Amino acid sequence: MNRSRFSNRTVLVTGGGSGIGRAVALAFAAEGASVVVAGRTRAPLDETVALAGRAGGTAVAQIADVARDADVEALVRTAVDRFGSLDVAVNNAGVFRGGQPVADLPEEDWRTLLDINVTGVLLALRAEVRQMRTQPDGGAIVNITSNLGTHKQVPGTTAYAASKAAVSALTAGAALDHLPDGVRINAVSPGPSATAMSLRPGETQSDRATRMKEESPLGRVSTTDEVAQAVLYLASDAAASVVGTDLLIDGGVSL
Repeated sequence: MNRSRFSNRTVLVTGGGSGIGRAVALAFAAEGASVVVAGRTRAPLDETVALAGRAGGTAVAQIADVARDADVEALVRTAVDRFGSLDVAVNNAGVFRGGQPVADLPEEDWRTLLDINVTGVLLALRAEVRQMRTQPDGGAIVNITSNLGTHKQVPGTTAYAASKAAVSALTAGAALDHLPDGVRINAVSPGPSATAMSLRPGETQSDRATRMKEESPLGRVSTTDEVAQAVLYLASDAAASVVGTDLLIDGGVSL
């Protein structure tokens, strides 16, 4: 593996305080990038920055709510002011609400899903592309969506799946819109991963491991680093002709 393939590049990761977002941030930092991690809570972001520093990487934290346009614009400005460019953006911030059939879903949960999972990605894409298209080398964007939505449906998750299907559609459309600007846009759709979001209510990690032996052809959840490495591939020069794809990483669950 080329441990310096992102040297002299600036990477922005939303939702970088935990789970897949943290793994992505640390993976980019380990390969030479200067990383800006964003989220709504300071402490977990600072922990990601500390972990990157202990591994010899460079990272800074920025508080931002992706559902607020002013926050997203400020986030992009911070990356450029601090490091001189925005070369890669990973739109990972997202939430899960639901667990009920559509008819029983609270309107507040629906609006939260739309605000963060859909509008948040749209606002981030706008700000990121507006910066990247001013740069001679453009940039690359990877949206984190889900195997729930375009690829798979599970009872009780319809609203979440709809929000993630919207991200897949945003990815494909924006990819066509902005390839002429020198900006490549793709998505990664993780399935059950080693994060808190894949735990059912009251379920332990051991319980989940037992369940996944039955539910996944792979027999386990994906690690966050496995997802992160897919993101790094799509953001790298090796994927220069990969445009508008939605890379499914779910151990065969959706087959």
